[in-house]
Amino acid sequence: MGKAFLFPGQASQFVGMGQQLAAKSPELKSIIDKADDVMGLDLSTVMYEGPEEKLKETIYTQPAVFLHSYLVWRDQAGDATPDAVAGHSLGELTALVVAGVLTFEEGLYLVKKRAEAMQAACEQNPSTMAAILGMEDAAVEELCAGIDAVVVPANYNCPGQLVISGSKEGITAAVEAAKEAGARRALEISVGGAFHSPLMEPAMEAFSAAVGEVSFSDAQIPVYQNVDAKAHQDKDEIKENIIKQVISPVRWTQSIQQMIADDIDSFVEIGGKGKILLGMLRKISRQVEAEVWVENG
Repeated sequence: MGKAFLFPGQASQFVGMGQQLAAKSPELKSIIDKADDVMGLDLSTVMYEGPEEKLKETIYTQPAVFLHSYLVWRDQAGDATPDAVAGHSLGELTALVVAGVLTFEEGLYLVKKRAEAMQAACEQNPSTMAAILGMEDAAVEELCAGIDAVVVPANYNCPGQLVISGSKEGITAAVEAAKEAGARRALEISVGGAFHSPLMEPAMEAFSAAVGEVSFSDAQIPVYQNVDAKAHQDKDEIKENIIKQVISPVRWTQSIQQMIADDIDSFVEIGGKGKILLGMLRKISRQVEAEVWVENG
């Protein structure tokens, strides 16, 4: 039996993130200062003080969430070594750093390039996402396929919770169709664009170029990747998957199920507000142990 570390993605940010950690440790504060330099942004001020709307901008959200999870891991992991890691969307880059595939600086650089590329793609193709609750995954997949516009499954979060992604007209039509089909809830969510959809193709191309500039190493522990929900340690496979992830669905439900099948029976969610991934985990399986590490933990 084993333990996995899980790292959240966008939507786990909050105003004030990192402030206690910076005050607590000169080492952690130096990491935050380094992040400000790499990003070329006053990232820490936006993390500490907001405003919330600015922190929600992709260009700030992604590095903030990556940095925060990394800091909490550095602060609380000690000598604890997991048997596997996984991250939800952006969180997969944090997982790659923890698994030794990337250095912190390399991971942050790729987060910067990913955020910039996705922000640009959002501006190029106005689009959005929606959460569909209370429907089987297969029913949502069929519903999306029947819409005469770009709309696809994006985040398989847990049974009964699938986030879809696409053009504004596609999402509007899909939300109405889901309500008619008996979804418990179907609602648009406040995001910058259609993440994990074909509309992110320009972002994938730009991010692929950035990935080509960075040296990847084989993972020291298995990394369960979003695109196929399988464990990977080969650096070339990991590199290919992290690029494809930009336009591919996040198979989180399937990843957790595969980890459990591979004898992982204990999970730790690290960073963010805490309990976002834990809530999903509880809907996938109540037979496993779970805990959260947060900033004030």
